[in-house]
Amino acid sequence: MQALKRIFYVEDEPDIMAVAQLVLQDIGGFELETAVCGADALETIVKFQPDLILLDVMMPGMDGPTTLQALRKLEGLQQTPVLFMTAKVQIEELEQYKVLGAIDVIPKPFDPMTLSAQIEAIWRRHHGE
Repeated sequence: MQALKRIFYVEDEPDIMAVAQLVLQDIGGFELETAVCGADALETIVKFQPDLILLDVMMPGMDGPTTLQALRKLEGLQQTPVLFMTAKVQIEELEQYKVLGAIDVIPKPFDPMTLSAQIEAIWRRHHGE
């Protein structure tokens, strides 16, 4: 199994982004690239070539599901695992995110102290461990 090193995170809320960035880089030790909206993600993600994409669901302009559909059309990103992060976690919504291709969903608000471990566990489960 390939180690999880590079995460691309798309989040429009600056406070949530700051906390997640701190936690994922300083506690998780991940190499992190960020974007504040779907359009920004589409411009910068290909050169970063992430191992995993974290996508906020509710964003102005392109929401997370629309961003995911656009990302899947980019070179080298068709198979990149995606996690949605959202407060919208009703059963029907969770099922819809998986239909769209997400490997899992992290509910908001997330626990900063366990976010890195939670992402690692999802990564391992996705890779059959």
